[in-house]
Amino acid sequence: MEGVYRIVIEFSRLVVAYAPSILYTPPMRTVLILYGGKSGEHEVSLRSAASIVTHLQPRYRLLLVGITKEGRFYLQPEAYPSQVAAGKIEALAIEEDPGRKVSLIPGEGFVCNGSLLPVDIVFPILHGTFGEDGTIQGLLETLDLAYVGAGVLGSALGMDKEMTKRVWAQEGLPIVPYFTLTSVEWKEKGQPAAQFADPLGYPVFVKPACIGSSVGISKVKEPKDLKQALERAFKFDTKVLIEKGIDAREIECSVVGNHNPIAFTPGEVVPSHEFYDYEAKYIDPKGAELKIPAEIPWEKQTQIKELAVKAYRSIGVEGFARVDFFLERSTGTVYLNEINTIPGFTSISMFPRMCAFDGLAYAELLDRLIQLGLERYQNRKNLSYDYLQDTHQ
Repeated sequence: MEGVYRIVIEFSRLVVAYAPSILYTPPMRTVLILYGGKSGEHEVSLRSAASIVTHLQPRYRLLLVGITKEGRFYLQPEAYPSQVAAGKIEALAIEEDPGRKVSLIPGEGFVCNGSLLPVDIVFPILHGTFGEDGTIQGLLETLDLAYVGAGVLGSALGMDKEMTKRVWAQEGLPIVPYFTLTSVEWKEKGQPAAQFADPLGYPVFVKPACIGSSVGISKVKEPKDLKQALERAFKFDTKVLIEKGIDAREIECSVVGNHNPIAFTPGEVVPSHEFYDYEAKYIDPKGAELKIPAEIPWEKQTQIKELAVKAYRSIGVEGFARVDFFLERSTGTVYLNEINTIPGFTSISMFPRMCAFDGLAYAELLDRLIQLGLERYQNRKNLSYDYLQDTHQ
């Protein structure tokens, strides 16, 4: 009977969580999709954006703005979205037509050839630096445009693994022991990294603090390999984390919502590589097995979902995110690993698949995220930014 009660409780939770999405019929809105970006995860963005375009077309009017690796914005041809959807293109391209270069006017929006682009909401699908770190979110706030996903603070904190861990630790949430080292401390002051790594015990993971998709991460098994791992990590960031390596299963959990976020049934990543590195995620087709749901007890699922919501809310994330965990094999202890505020969004990516497992299909998920972005924008528009006018009323 306990299993039946659990099914009933979960069904009730899902109905309450998704009722607004189920009843909501979105009007024909114009969605501007930002993709590409000046980031080590540029190619991942091209794939995520193609999947989103395929599922949004033709329910929305789409404008595509590709950002090159040099940071230049280009409006793509009007027919491109329908071509992508019809041709099942796995990765978008960026056509760099000088006549379609996009400029920006604060308080107004995107401009191409002297005309303001009609935009209801922006969907930034920009992974990593200059897209997931609060920079593009700050730009969109300055342009006074609604956008999908986390705001400036949540994005910036979520991108910086050290600051995320600091907040989580302050909130009493479980994190893996770590130390932080900056390039100035290491290269200019000659601070030995071994003094951080040795107390943790080997193996340790060395990772750039503000890069996603496992870019620049190394697993260090012996002290002699520490220098090479640091040199690699410092190519991508000026701050790196040295983190205790634990023998653990990798569990992930999708979260969606603004003020009342909902966590979805967790999934598990089972890498065929030594750990879930960039190659395992995006290059090797057999790099990892993705299991949904994760084969863990109900009580552990519940614990992970509760921790995911707490982790999400504690750093001010809104819209959506994927929260990643370690489940230590020997003890069953759950540790927070990191949060990804713009996770991979291909049709086989874990984030949409975990949502779909609980009944929120890919297309409806996109509708919900757009709705959440518009709601947050309207809430901010209702705020007063004129102190003098307020005092005279």
